[in-house]
Amino acid sequence: MKLVRHGDVGKERPGLIDREGTLRDLGTAIGEIDGAALAPASLDRLAKLDPASLPSVAGTPRFGPPVARIGKIVAIGLNYSDHAAETNATPPKEPILFMKATTSLAGPDDPLMLPRGSEKTDWEVELAAVIGTTARYVEARDALRHVAGYCVCNDVSERAFQIERGGQWVKGKSADGFAPLGPWLVTADEVPDPQTLDLWLDVNGLPMQRGSTRNMIFGVAFLVSYVSQFMTLEPGDVLTTGTPAGVGLGKKPPVFLRAGDEIRLGIEGLGEQRQSVVAFRL
Repeated sequence: MKLVRHGDVGKERPGLIDREGTLRDLGTAIGEIDGAALAPASLDRLAKLDPASLPSVAGTPRFGPPVARIGKIVAIGLNYSDHAAETNATPPKEPILFMKATTSLAGPDDPLMLPRGSEKTDWEVELAAVIGTTARYVEARDALRHVAGYCVCNDVSERAFQIERGGQWVKGKSADGFAPLGPWLVTADEVPDPQTLDLWLDVNGLPMQRGSTRNMIFGVAFLVSYVSQFMTLEPGDVLTTGTPAGVGLGKKPPVFLRAGDEIRLGIEGLGEQRQSVVAFRL
């Protein structure tokens, strides 16, 4: 299934995309797409619905993040060796973990507002795994059973805040709108192997990132298991898994986002995002 949340900010309704690409409203079947809705029994019930019995949604409504009430966003840094190389970093021996504030969540096509004082806002296309059942000290061989589905994430980063201001990466990763998620959550049954997906990102029509999850240093199953050794992953939590080479920081000279830029990105089978970059405003 492709699960979505459609509507204005703060007023999103649950929905799904049927096999013909039609948006169907799920409001009569489920109250919200959140952690409880991602439990295996709930997903099984939704999968048994006849999409044709659900009302279609007219027009082209906005899509919000495909999951509501996300408890935490756990992110992995430097998880592609080519990205580590382009930023002059040593590939890690263990996964690098950082957090993104949940207030950074945005819809996949919402405008991306540069934070106040930003000079080095950057892009990062990433595969995100969404947890469906509680994961605590799980083994890698069992880890994917805890994943409800996958979606596209742009791990937007302000490099000066992240690298030059001291402390931890989180403050360069957590501005409002710095975690566009979606357009939809593709349930895990439709992604038999998350390590075979192509990723891409363009800025102003120019190709910037081209990669594959085959080239992750640490695969999704290992990451879910690893993170679960340090914190409990709960239904609805999001785990972003790193980005391939091609970020602005790695260009020679570096290239960063400016108001008026257009970003397009996507992952094979998981859909596309498009963001227009706008200047900071209160």
